[in-house]
Amino acid sequence: MVTINVGKKGLTDNVIKEINLQLEKRGMVKAKMLRSFRNKDKRELAEQIKAKVNGKLVDFRGFVLTFEKT
Repeated sequence: MVTINVGKKGLTDNVIKEINLQLEKRGMVKAKMLRSFRNKDKRELAEQIKAKVNGKLVDFRGFVLTFEKT
């Protein structure tokens, strides 16, 4: 399983593209919110990512979101 880091630039198009690419390749991806991005609401970020990726959110613990290919 691959881990994608969401840093201080936040949720960019490149982050979404990389999550979708890794979902296609591996079937499961973890998106980790780094300390520099933790000033945002975690649930709001999870909803934003969930709406843009080609997968479903299967786990949400702390600052790590796990997505699975649909």
